Amino acid sequence: MNAPLIDPFARAIRYLRVSVTDRCDFRCVYCMAEHMTFLPKADLLTLEELDRLCTTFVDLGVEKLRITGGEPLVRKGIMTFFRAMSRHLDTGALKELTVTTNGSQLARFATELADCGVRRINVSLDTLDPAKFERITRWGRLPQVLDGIDAARRAGLRVKINTVALKGVNDDELFTLTDWCAREGHDLTFIEVMPMGDLGGEDRLDQYWSLKDLRDQLAQRFTLTDLAERTGGPARYVSVEETGQKIGFITPMTHNFCESCNRVRLTCTGELYMCLGQEDVADLRAPLRASSDDAVLTEAIRAAIARKPKGHDFDYSRQKVAGQMSRHMSHTGG
Repeated sequence: MNAPLIDPFARAIRYLRVSVTDRCDFRCVYCMAEHMTFLPKADLLTLEELDRLCTTFVDLGVEKLRITGGEPLVRKGIMTFFRAMSRHLDTGALKELTVTTNGSQLARFATELADCGVRRINVSLDTLDPAKFERITRWGRLPQVLDGIDAARRAGLRVKINTVALKGVNDDELFTLTDWCAREGHDLTFIEVMPMGDLGGEDRLDQYWSLKDLRDQLAQRFTLTDLAERTGGPARYVSVEETGQKIGFITPMTHNFCESCNRVRLTCTGELYMCLGQEDVADLRAPLRASSDDAVLTEAIRAAIARKPKGHDFDYSRQKVAGQMSRHMSHTGG
């Protein structure tokens, strides 16, 4: 019943990313259309249902839980869910509870997140230029995010900055962002833009900035040493000799990370995506609601993991976006 989850390629599933809402207070150009149609609130799993689903995954060997959105901290009552999940940290069944956020609500919730056992967070931040920040996020304000990051640090949370590499947008800030993170004591991870969703005129090829090129630019100024470290996610890391900081690269396009993939993604409606870059999906809401017997839900989860593919099909070669996903990034939480 509680045997670990092993996919067809002998990878143990230890990492669950959970999107608790598709809503967000930003409209980032690589993530959402400006005028989004969000799900009716009645379609979303309740916080109690999310608790039951996540608990079932923890019982099946998931050790890392990352809460995402949309923007997870805009969901009403979300701290109730974090407090509930903290019990799995207390038992030792869950090794890490963490969150990916745009930072807009951190000033409100950082202390409470720390009290729930969250020790580190990822904050999406693509620029330190206020005007550019408004253009990228459409609705966001940079000072609010920087205040949130400061609040997180005061609460004792380790902050990692996630920056989507956008050609012609933030490629001129490579060293500005790197130097700022070094000064502030934040780790930094660069992410290649992925072909997901119709963004209302935003061209993926125009946005795409290869992290191979980005790393080559960094290496012209810094001494980079590859690290064997893995955090359970897709990033590959280097240490920067001159600053002592750690920089990560998530490269689904130039070098996919599928061979070591140990994660699946649960949406706020109970859909389980076994791969970010494939359309195959399993409905867990139906078995969740069909029976109070967790054996039914467990069977559905195992059947879904048995369909996990070897890898994704993202490809920017031949100057077209191949393997493009029709859903928005916000649907599965990245």
